[in-house]
Amino acid sequence: MEYTKIPNIYKREEFGNNKLIEGEYSSDELKLLAKIPWVWTEKVDGTNIRVMWDGHTVSFGGRTDKAQIPARLVNRLNELFGGTNKEEIFEQNFGDANVILFGEGFGEKIQKGGGLYGPVDFILFDVFIGGMWLKRDAVENIAEAFGVRTVPIVNVGTLPEAVEFIRQHPKSSLRDAELEGIVCRPLCELADRRGNRIIVKIKCRDF
Repeated sequence: MEYTKIPNIYKREEFGNNKLIEGEYSSDELKLLAKIPWVWTEKVDGTNIRVMWDGHTVSFGGRTDKAQIPARLVNRLNELFGGTNKEEIFEQNFGDANVILFGEGFGEKIQKGGGLYGPVDFILFDVFIGGMWLKRDAVENIAEAFGVRTVPIVNVGTLPEAVEFIRQHPKSSLRDAELEGIVCRPLCELADRRGNRIIVKIKCRDF
C-alpha cells in the first residue's frame, strides 16, 4: 500500500507557469469543508518512507516498491526499528496484525537543502492498521514507543486561514529555514465518495 496522494488546495492553470488559481479549490469537498477546523501539520522536505510490520518481521519501503532508499537512511531505519528488542515492541503494540508506519526520511543529502534539518532521521506522520488510519494521539503513542518524533502540529484553523498563514512564509520548527508547507486534515477522518481521504497540502513556494 502506498501513501495517500495529497492534492494541492487549489487547481492549477493549464498554461504558462501553471500557477495555482487562488480561490478555486481542487475538489468540491474542499470547497464545502473550507470553513471547518482543520489540523495543520508541518510538511517535511524529505522522502516518503514506509515501515511495514507483517506480524513477524519488519521491512522498509519508499513511496513505491521501486523507490530506492539512500543507504544512510536505511541504516537509521534499522537503528530505530530493527533488531529483536524492536520486534518485541511491534508485537506488544500490534501482535500479528499488518501495520504500516508512514513517515518522512529527511536530513543531510536526502533532498536539496536537507542538511538544514541536521543528521539523517525519520519522522512519523501516519499509521494504517486494520483498514483504518489511527488518530493523532495513537500515532504519537506509537512514535513514543519507538523513540521517534511525529510531525509537529502547526495550528488548527480553516483553509482560508491556512493560506494566509503560508503567505507569511513562516519558519520551520525542525530546521533553520522557511517552512516547506503544511498538510491539512479535518479534525476527524473524512473520505470522499470514492473512499479517498480528505487531506490537502499548501506549499510556501506556491505563494
